[in-house]
Amino acid sequence: MSCRIEDYGLIGDCETSALVGRDGSIDWLCWPAFDSDACFAALLGTHKHGRWLIAPVGGITRTSRRYWGDTLILETRFETSDGAVELVDFMPPRGNASDVVRLVRGARGRVKMRMQLVIRFGFGSDIPWVRKNKDGSGLLAICGQDMAVLRTPVTTRGEDLTTVAEFEVGEGDIVPFVLTYGPSHLPVPAPIDPAQALRDTETFWAEWCSQCTYEGEHRDLVMRSLITLKALTYAPTGGIVAAPTTSLPEKLGGARNWDYRFCWLRDATFTLLALMNSGYTEEASAWHNWLLRAAAGSPENMQIMYGIRGQRRLLEWEADWLPGYEGALPVRVGNAAHAQLQLDVYGELIDAFHQSRMAKLQLDEESWALECSVLEHLAEVWDQPDHGIWERRGDGRHYVSSKVMTWVAFDRGIKSAEQFGFKAPLETWRGLRDAIHRDVCDKGFDRELNCFVESYGSKLLDASILMLPSVGFLPPTDPRVRGTLDAIERYMMRDGFVLRHDPREVSDETQPIEGAFLACTLWLADAFVLAGEYAKAQVLFDRVVAVANDLGLLAEEFDSVAGRQTGNFPQALTHIALINTAHNLSAAKPSTDKPAMQRSK
Repeated sequence: MSCRIEDYGLIGDCETSALVGRDGSIDWLCWPAFDSDACFAALLGTHKHGRWLIAPVGGITRTSRRYWGDTLILETRFETSDGAVELVDFMPPRGNASDVVRLVRGARGRVKMRMQLVIRFGFGSDIPWVRKNKDGSGLLAICGQDMAVLRTPVTTRGEDLTTVAEFEVGEGDIVPFVLTYGPSHLPVPAPIDPAQALRDTETFWAEWCSQCTYEGEHRDLVMRSLITLKALTYAPTGGIVAAPTTSLPEKLGGARNWDYRFCWLRDATFTLLALMNSGYTEEASAWHNWLLRAAAGSPENMQIMYGIRGQRRLLEWEADWLPGYEGALPVRVGNAAHAQLQLDVYGELIDAFHQSRMAKLQLDEESWALECSVLEHLAEVWDQPDHGIWERRGDGRHYVSSKVMTWVAFDRGIKSAEQFGFKAPLETWRGLRDAIHRDVCDKGFDRELNCFVESYGSKLLDASILMLPSVGFLPPTDPRVRGTLDAIERYMMRDGFVLRHDPREVSDETQPIEGAFLACTLWLADAFVLAGEYAKAQVLFDRVVAVANDLGLLAEEFDSVAGRQTGNFPQALTHIALINTAHNLSAAKPSTDKPAMQRSK
């Protein structure tokens, strides 16, 4: 059985990543890239679907773990009656091949250890052919296009279609295990020196983290979130996946299970602000360039999400041989929502380009031409129903947040043209901006409830309307914004966290359709900062931080009843929101007079 979601730690090489359980088992790894098939899929099933366990034999009296400072090197310490041992897991920066290195280090006494390697390509369905490498330097596993080679000084043996080993570690001993991936039609990847790989990995993260410019009181939290964001970046293209996992349930045991190993335009501006305001202009530029390439082409064909290389076809299917995380079915691969119409993505794209210019990033000369083309198309479709920021399946609606983001698109287009001297049909754009603003205020604001609602004609709320003040649609002092914040607090909170969907939407409010959405809780904190309610914002921020795991990692949601993290893990949007809220709190701290960060600047 897999661990609790919060019991996993993350390692990665900026092209893929793995989840390491507190028990010493790597239960999830998609190789060679984030969107590849998993070769360890025990996270969504059992050990028979692939895992790599290294742990003491017999009773463990205590387990603790930590990252080595500001790195992605994970150390798990096992205490036993015979002694103590440390398991150091990391993935070196990608060279000619992708490696997972596991070092077993004796810390005290003498401890008996067991290793079990269960490689199952194809999301746990394909058993490889395993044999010794011809030169005797390792154990080779081949299946179809995939190959992995295990190198270790420990003697291994086959057992029930797995590879196992027993060994002992004394104080001061270091026993290395290196698993390397390569395409099966190419020569076996060359071995690496584990000790040198460890030094290289430490150096890589130390140099990268030294670029951080955030010096506020939440620096450790921000730095861990930035490292996580970097780990979720596909270095060859600059694309950032929403999460490295698929089908971790939004509600334990439920069916709201989605594949998040793709890049969402929804997160574009949030991501840029988090990177740029923290000093990472190179990553921000890479993300901007990924956006430009992904969105290139006909604006009417622009999608809400793309693959890490900009792929457009993300066909959804079900891996029906996997029993799901704690029985949550189905297990989905791919995401059919990529074909939905979501009007908010047009605003995200134009806003991201505007924010890039304001930060003086070097933009491709084709950027403005693309933006004009996008706005020309948006002028024709902004008043259509869509599926909203949360990718609702079924009939479209006139979502308020979607309409607001179409306003943002024209507003930022106008600002870019005015501030940077671009040629544009400003009179037409200003007319559309004003028309959209009137439309939202007339049809999206419920005077009886005194708040903006989820969609035109609805009496329900939606957490995405929290963005109205941060994008500059209305000032935070506007009574309609104040009324909306009051309504969110009244109807949309459970145990101090903000829900994404109005709980009144379901017949039984005691059984919410999902956990509280952590990014939305931080969006409410941002709105409070803008409204001058610093103390309330700090309480919400601290509440989210308190549910992070012992490594500082956060999933998409938190089930306050079960006291557990839910949804895909770790979630980029949650960590991005944490970074941005930390910046906002630091800027707005009562001892200073600096303004909070707004996207409209």
